[in-house]
Amino acid sequence: MPQYLALTYTADVDWWAPEQADELAEYRQFGVDNAARIKASAVLHPTSTATVVRVEGARGGPVITTDGPYAETKEALTGYYLIDAEDLEEAVKIAAQIPAAWGGAVEVRPVILAK
Repeated sequence: MPQYLALTYTADVDWWAPEQADELAEYRQFGVDNAARIKASAVLHPTSTATVVRVEGARGGPVITTDGPYAETKEALTGYYLIDAEDLEEAVKIAAQIPAAWGGAVEVRPVILAK
Protein backbone atom coordinates (compact mmCIF):
# COMPACT_ATOMS: atom_id res chain seq x y z
CA MET A 1 0.00 0.00 0.00
CA PRO A 2 1.37 3.47 -0.82
CA GLN A 3 2.49 5.66 2.06
CA TYR A 4 2.08 9.40 2.48
CA LEU A 5 3.76 11.76 4.90
CA ALA A 6 1.39 14.33 6.37
CA LEU A 7 3.46 17.24 7.70
CA THR A 8 1.63 19.47 10.18
CA TYR A 9 2.16 23.23 10.18
CA THR A 10 0.71 25.05 13.18
CA ALA A 11 1.52 27.75 15.69
CA ASP A 12 4.98 27.18 17.16
CA VAL A 13 4.00 26.22 20.71
CA ASP A 14 5.08 23.93 23.52
CA TRP A 15 2.56 21.12 23.05
CA TRP A 16 3.07 19.91 26.63
CA ALA A 17 2.07 23.28 28.14
CA PRO A 18 -1.25 23.12 30.06
CA GLU A 19 -2.92 25.63 27.72
CA GLN A 20 -2.44 23.17 24.80
CA ALA A 21 -4.21 20.27 26.57
CA ASP A 22 -7.54 20.59 24.71
CA GLU A 23 -5.93 20.77 21.28
CA LEU A 24 -3.53 17.94 22.11
CA ALA A 25 -6.56 15.84 23.06
CA GLU A 26 -7.95 16.42 19.54
CA TYR A 27 -4.70 15.10 18.03
CA ARG A 28 -4.86 12.05 20.30
CA GLN A 29 -8.44 11.39 19.17
CA PHE A 30 -7.35 11.67 15.53
CA GLY A 31 -4.69 9.06 16.30
CA VAL A 32 -7.24 6.72 17.87
CA ASP A 33 -9.72 7.18 15.01
CA ASN A 34 -7.06 6.49 12.35
CA ALA A 35 -4.81 4.00 14.13
CA ALA A 36 -5.14 1.42 11.36
CA ARG A 37 -3.68 3.85 8.79
CA ILE A 38 -1.05 5.66 10.88
CA LYS A 39 2.30 3.90 10.77
CA ALA A 40 4.28 6.52 12.71
CA SER A 41 3.75 9.99 14.16
CA ALA A 42 5.54 12.50 16.32
CA VAL A 43 5.22 15.96 17.80
CA LEU A 44 8.27 18.15 17.34
CA HIS A 45 9.80 20.44 19.97
CA PRO A 46 9.44 24.19 19.21
CA THR A 47 11.58 25.56 16.37
CA SER A 48 13.73 27.41 18.90
CA THR A 49 15.33 24.01 19.61
CA ALA A 50 16.21 23.42 15.94
CA THR A 51 19.71 23.19 14.56
CA VAL A 52 20.25 23.79 10.84
CA VAL A 53 23.14 21.76 9.33
CA ARG A 54 24.89 22.70 6.11
CA VAL A 55 28.03 21.37 4.44
CA GLU A 56 30.06 24.09 2.78
CA GLY A 57 31.06 23.25 -0.77
CA ALA A 58 30.74 19.56 -1.53
CA ARG A 59 30.55 16.38 0.51
CA GLY A 60 33.31 16.32 3.09
CA GLY A 61 33.47 20.12 3.34
CA PRO A 62 33.26 22.04 6.59
CA VAL A 63 30.06 21.46 8.56
CA ILE A 64 28.27 24.66 9.56
CA THR A 65 25.49 24.63 12.16
CA THR A 66 23.10 27.40 13.05
CA ASP A 67 20.88 27.43 16.13
CA GLY A 68 17.18 28.07 15.81
CA PRO A 69 14.80 27.83 12.89
CA TYR A 70 15.81 28.45 9.32
CA ALA A 71 13.04 30.96 8.66
CA GLU A 72 10.66 33.07 10.72
CA THR A 73 7.12 32.10 9.78
CA LYS A 74 3.64 32.35 11.23
CA GLU A 75 3.30 28.57 11.14
CA ALA A 76 6.05 26.04 11.75
CA LEU A 77 6.58 22.37 11.01
CA THR A 78 5.35 20.90 14.28
CA GLY A 79 4.84 17.21 13.59
CA TYR A 80 4.09 14.46 11.14
CA TYR A 81 2.05 11.34 10.46
CA LEU A 82 3.13 8.50 8.19
CA ILE A 83 -0.08 7.20 6.65
CA ASP A 84 -0.96 4.12 4.60
CA ALA A 85 -3.54 5.07 1.99
CA GLU A 86 -4.79 3.56 -1.26
CA ASP A 87 -4.07 6.79 -3.15
CA LEU A 88 -3.61 10.53 -2.76
CA GLU A 89 -7.36 11.11 -2.56
CA GLU A 90 -7.64 8.84 0.48
CA ALA A 91 -4.53 10.39 2.05
CA VAL A 92 -6.09 13.85 1.69
CA LYS A 93 -9.32 12.66 3.32
CA ILE A 94 -7.32 11.38 6.29
CA ALA A 95 -5.17 14.53 6.46
CA ALA A 96 -8.28 16.70 6.54
CA GLN A 97 -9.10 15.13 9.92
CA ILE A 98 -5.79 16.24 11.47
CA PRO A 99 -6.46 19.25 13.75
CA ALA A 100 -3.60 21.16 12.09
CA ALA A 101 -5.71 21.36 8.91
CA TRP A 102 -8.38 23.35 10.75
CA GLY A 103 -6.26 26.35 11.72
CA GLY A 104 -2.90 25.74 10.10
CA ALA A 105 -1.97 23.46 7.23
CA VAL A 106 -1.13 19.84 6.47
CA GLU A 107 1.24 19.08 3.61
CA VAL A 108 0.72 15.59 2.13
CA ARG A 109 3.58 14.05 0.18
CA PRO A 110 3.98 10.56 -1.27
CA VAL A 111 6.83 8.51 0.18
CA ILE A 112 9.25 6.69 -2.14
CA LEU A 113 9.51 3.20 -0.73
CA ALA A 114 12.81 1.37 -1.19
CA LYS A 115 12.57 -1.71 -3.36
